[in-house]
Amino acid sequence: MRHWPLLALRLTTPRLELRLPGLDDLDALADRAAEGVHDSGEMPFGEPWTDAPPHERARATVQVHFRQWGTWSPGNWACSFVTVWEGQVVGVQEMRAVDFAVTREVATGSWLGRRFHGKGIGTEMRAAVLHLAFAGLGARYARSSAFADNAASLAVSRKLGYREDGIAVFNRRGEAVVQQRVRLPRDEWKTPDGFEIHNLTPCLPLFGVTEGLTDAGGAP
Repeated sequence: MRHWPLLALRLTTPRLELRLPGLDDLDALADRAAEGVHDSGEMPFGEPWTDAPPHERARATVQVHFRQWGTWSPGNWACSFVTVWEGQVVGVQEMRAVDFAVTREVATGSWLGRRFHGKGIGTEMRAAVLHLAFAGLGARYARSSAFADNAASLAVSRKLGYREDGIAVFNRRGEAVVQQRVRLPRDEWKTPDGFEIHNLTPCLPLFGVTEGLTDAGGAP
């Protein structure tokens, strides 16, 4: 689409492709949500959307992408990529920002279908959007957060070089839980080999960026 170039934006890594989903991708992503995202005794999300029945999780997964597209502006955007591994849609990796042109700061969030855990996909797909943020968009900082009992997410952050950035307390299912914030500055990030960004240039105004950097890799 000439007026929505984001649909052509792709991030590639040695094993993965990240892209904004088409309708078939959304159906596949909804299937992953319906199949399950985490063990039943866990709740990694501040909004416990995975407590809903499978068909409701599937529908909500589709709707959140429609809402993000419909409310996108250069000053307030959320870019949710589907992650494709071995030809399968396995999860979603989000990157979002408010007033990015001024703050040059992004936040990330993600989930994977339960049966794809433990394969290193979560680390690789977050590294892909960090490459987009730092090398493609010129971000200064990336931040993330996870509940203190979400060991897998915090391990990904440590592996990628994030540092602790304070805590917050949230109401999760009626109980107070600690959320650990983490932050990664651009000068402490080094993109791994084999990470590329494709078709970014037409998308830059939608991210609130006037021009991209030169070390993004891949096609302009």
